[in-house]
Amino acid sequence: MENCREYELTEKEAVVLNWIKEGKSSWEISKILNCSKRVVDFHVSNIKDKLNASSRAQAVAIGLQYQLIRF
Repeated sequence: MENCREYELTEKEAVVLNWIKEGKSSWEISKILNCSKRVVDFHVSNIKDKLNASSRAQAVAIGLQYQLIRF
């Protein structure tokens, strides 16, 4: 099993991942966070890379498993 410390997200990445968990699209998150969709997509890409996730859903599952986000 991999160490939780390997999965360190920035504060903004954790916020974006939490909104993904709530079912929000990149566009919706961009409106909530008052930034561009491109910025949100950048964070999503970084999240998926850091968590070795192939999808947003898998990133959420890993985030929950390692308590990077909560229910």
